[in-house]
Amino acid sequence: MALAVVLVLLVIGSIVFHFLSPWWFTPIASNWDTIDDTVMITFWITGFVFAAINLFVAYAVVRYRYNKNNRAEYQPENKKLETWLTGLTTLGVVAMLTPGLFVWANFINVPEDADVFEAIGQQWQWTYRFPGKDGKMGASNAKLINGSNPFGLNLDDPNGQDDILVQSSEVHIPLGSPVKVLLRSKDVLHNFAVPQFRVKMDLVPGLVSYLWFTPTREGRFEIMCEELCGIGHHAMRGHVVVEKQQDFQKWLAEQPTFAQTLAQQTLNPEGGLIAQGRAIAQSQGCLGCHSLDGSPSAGPTWKDLYGKSEKLADGMTILVDEEYLIESVADPNAKIVQGYAPIMMPYQLSDDEMKALVAFMISGDEQAEVNLIEKGQSIAQANGCLGCHSIDGSPSAGPTWKGLFGKTEKLQDGSSIVVDEDYLIESIVDPNAKIVEGYAPIMAPYKFDKEELEALVAFTKDGMG
Repeated sequence: MALAVVLVLLVIGSIVFHFLSPWWFTPIASNWDTIDDTVMITFWITGFVFAAINLFVAYAVVRYRYNKNNRAEYQPENKKLETWLTGLTTLGVVAMLTPGLFVWANFINVPEDADVFEAIGQQWQWTYRFPGKDGKMGASNAKLINGSNPFGLNLDDPNGQDDILVQSSEVHIPLGSPVKVLLRSKDVLHNFAVPQFRVKMDLVPGLVSYLWFTPTREGRFEIMCEELCGIGHHAMRGHVVVEKQQDFQKWLAEQPTFAQTLAQQTLNPEGGLIAQGRAIAQSQGCLGCHSLDGSPSAGPTWKDLYGKSEKLADGMTILVDEEYLIESVADPNAKIVQGYAPIMMPYQLSDDEMKALVAFMISGDEQAEVNLIEKGQSIAQANGCLGCHSIDGSPSAGPTWKGLFGKTEKLQDGSSIVVDEDYLIESIVDPNAKIVEGYAPIMAPYKFDKEELEALVAFTKDGMG
């Protein structure tokens, strides 16, 4: 009798928990409400079966409880009962599978007007690629991946030169437009999942999988890997920002193209050493285990690491210098920092690659400046600045930016001015206020916000070396 009461209470408690539980779906932010409906149908069918079976067992416990005056009945089979059970089970399975087939049919048929971008997974980070103005993405091959080409793009494919590369864990997409996400893995199985979008798909090495959705709500949503991919699996997270079309286009214009990335490495090999090191760190998956902002991860953070004293697992203390950093890359388990597992594999890099990677590791706060200059370069390229201002000293319609900062320029009115930050800002927002001698007043004024001006001035000051 007590068992019957427990079973009835179990059924009642489960139903109450289902409706009052704080654990429930996250608010949906895409068109895939049909996936929610399919899950709910499964909940109702399985919940009904769960309640029916347990209540029947409770009834049987009471109805057929032991009584010395009753004799057990033996019925080896009951065709009528078997028919009902088989029929009801069949209906239940069909009711659960059928909605999923319709949803899957929609899931694999992408709208023709869908925007396309690529999400690339690697232990333990995300990067992204968008097609350029030609609307086509260039061919890629895992064999082509190296420090200067972390996306493995084919240099001979003209469709890839204007591809937009996003070497960050955050990606932006426009609100209200269908989006097709191509999924590619550099190493092992991963999974691209955004809970609010109700979509997920595996990334399989050697294959390109995909998913699609239409974002219906602005916001910043977390991207998670839902396929166990190694010791740093928990840290493989990113973000997708859904915003209005004009904001998305503005963000996209700030990202470098493949051709611009190659040109930067060619025009500024010394100044681009840290940038090359960052590309190597991203292509080799270093940033999946080592953060740049001090946040904890599977390995020690690189923020303020250089010059720091680290306590090792064997109790010794060591000063982080270039020699130690090189050893930690080539033979990472020789000296294990206390509190971290010996999980890093050794990397075989060339002398130039090692030099660039170490420069990036010790850059510390300089990395923020590097990022600012790169952002300024993207703004300059997107707004056509480099069409009138060269960065290599060659003559053009406007003064060259090579060696411009700190230079004394003679103006058309006969006066002279030292090129400082104030002058650079004025030359952008009111370019005809002070015209350099020998140049025509043809530049239109530009309206940038404070951060954009700061980045553009930083790039102008850098002058690409």
